[in-house]
Amino acid sequence: MSRILIVEDEFSISNFMKTVLEGDGYTVEVATCAAQARAALDRAEYHVLLLDLGLPDADGLELLRELRQRYALPVIVVSARTEESEKVAALDCGADDYITKPFGSPELLARIRAVLRRAGPAAGTTAFTTGALTIDYDKHLVTIEGKPVHLTANEYRLVELLSRSAGKVLTYDRISEAMWGDAAGGNSQLLRVNMANIRRKLEQNPAEPQYILTEIGVGYRMKEQN
Repeated sequence: MSRILIVEDEFSISNFMKTVLEGDGYTVEVATCAAQARAALDRAEYHVLLLDLGLPDADGLELLRELRQRYALPVIVVSARTEESEKVAALDCGADDYITKPFGSPELLARIRAVLRRAGPAAGTTAFTTGALTIDYDKHLVTIEGKPVHLTANEYRLVELLSRSAGKVLTYDRISEAMWGDAAGGNSQLLRVNMANIRRKLEQNPAEPQYILTEIGVGYRMKEQN
């Protein structure tokens, strides 16, 4: 069973998460500060890290950046900060998901299952399927119910980018940088135009998308693989 590291200085919250996760069969360790988290990660391997941003000895976002440079494990931010800007900042720093306090045990377990399913994907895989949508990476071919969908080169690149991080929110800035680099110039209009065109081609009802979902004010998320 997977090992999980909780980095949280509030005992009531860390104890709640530890109890829930151990009850579901996970092996759990708790660190109450950044120093303890670094020490734990240096001595053992973990499969998921649950990170509170309000730590007593470090800025949570700075620690997140540091961890992203040193470790490949999925990180779920667990925070009382509800502002969209805070979520965007955490996702841009490399968080795989973001849970807002307070939350229940079903949501916590579902988020962990989701990041574990996504762990270790995709660069070597040849195809992605969710619902009736299939992407053949080798052929650069997108089909719906087996019928080819004709995408432009940029539209295909955007669909592939999202599918390789399926289930994970990619922020608008992160997508634009990956797609166009400095040419995007912080202008999200190019991304919105491409996304509108993609949804017209992929979705049965573009106003209620099934495959590429919008996290309002944050970014886009591809539905997880079947």
